[in-house]
Amino acid sequence: QVQLVESGGGLVQPGGSLRLSCAVSGIIFRDHNMAWYRQAPGNQRELVALISRGHFTKYADSVKGRFTISRDDARDTVFLQMNNLKPEDTAVYYCNAARPSGSSVAWGQGTQVTVSS
Repeated sequence: QVQLVESGGGLVQPGGSLRLSCAVSGIIFRDHNMAWYRQAPGNQRELVALISRGHFTKYADSVKGRFTISRDDARDTVFLQMNNLKPEDTAVYYCNAARPSGSSVAWGQGTQVTVSS
């Protein structure tokens, strides 16, 4: 059974930072690409950042220079460091595991990030 469990969301003021974690079990973590998506109310789910099994990274233009995705293959965990948060970053953030072909394997349950003063 594949499980992705996110943590680290919360309420933060504009300009603040949060670090999201996603602990993965049930798959060979190092063989999968990992990504963070987000979905704000009324919006479609969008890709925030991706890290391949070879540690290649890709970011949405809206978060470049502020967010950093990383992975620890020894701990089967992927992280999203979010700095200089803005109100428009408010959303539910989801962790995703995908095969190298791009096909999705599983999603986490989501963690709420709210940026507000």
